[in-house]
Amino acid sequence: MKVLVIRFSSIGDIVLTTPIVRCIKQQRPDAEVHYLTKSAYGTLLINDPYIDHLHYLHDDLEEVIEDLKKTKFDYVIDLHNNIRTLRVKRALNVPSYSFPKLNIQKWLLTNLKIDMMPDKSIVERYFETVKPLGIHNDGKGLDYFLPEDKQLDNNDIPMSHWGGYVGCVIGGSYNTKKLPVEQWRKFCELVPYPVILLGGPEDKYDGSEIAAQDTVKIYNSCGKFNINESADLVKHARVVVSNDTGLMHTAAAFQKPIISLWGNTSPEMGMFPYYGFNNLKERIAPQSFIMENKTLRCHPCSKIGYNKCPKGHFKCMKDLDMNVAAEQVKKYWALK
Repeated sequence: MKVLVIRFSSIGDIVLTTPIVRCIKQQRPDAEVHYLTKSAYGTLLINDPYIDHLHYLHDDLEEVIEDLKKTKFDYVIDLHNNIRTLRVKRALNVPSYSFPKLNIQKWLLTNLKIDMMPDKSIVERYFETVKPLGIHNDGKGLDYFLPEDKQLDNNDIPMSHWGGYVGCVIGGSYNTKKLPVEQWRKFCELVPYPVILLGGPEDKYDGSEIAAQDTVKIYNSCGKFNINESADLVKHARVVVSNDTGLMHTAAAFQKPIISLWGNTSPEMGMFPYYGFNNLKERIAPQSFIMENKTLRCHPCSKIGYNKCPKGHFKCMKDLDMNVAAEQVKKYWALK
């Protein structure tokens, strides 16, 4: 049985699909699992032992489709569900199952503040997609398999951080998903532990602004490491404090304690840190602490994000209490 799983992007969304490929491979021994993603994200999956073959979308979708036709798949599992994946499914013309995106429910939540979203992770909704194949959730959470040559050692970070550190993910795909620099500076003042700032090259300047207050305590790694190397820094953090972004889900894959910070988006949409069977409202994952400003009538305002706050005040992030975040870090740190 040849199965094609499709998820084009992005980092967090792809990490959230890893339980699906694991369970297909383990529960259907006859399955040959293929995965189609954008070439930029192949590094996330290249070491996954549950994927037999990776297919990459570069620029030309038709070229990819012609290549996929040669494999003669039995099923397509569409975990992205957009126009391009529709083209793939039509071209392959085999039984397919598509992930329900719940766009109407998301619209009601962001526009009318009516919460009709199911109390479950997006991972659980992914599993609904593969239910016709007899696949069920094994409860083992997310996977992230680091290539050996991308794993860091002590010489890659300051000696002051060898004994442990708080990983702070300061990046985000949109500005309204990012905790402001002044909030990060306040947080770093409050925690008594070494801090490593995590993000891409685009976050390097913000990282330098945050680290400037204490260059010994705070190490700005933004832009210095690739995706897998940053994931390794997350893996070795004692606690992770993160915006709603890909490295947050990477931290959950490594079962790290996470304080997640929510701006214009909301965990009600199903993208909260996922460890296995945990849902949102019952808070049954003790290693997940969610910080969200629910007092605002305008929150959440988008399922994705904006370059700036539509209302101009950005209180969803600016009013998050960094004293609470720091105290929660101390509690998690003490458990190690």
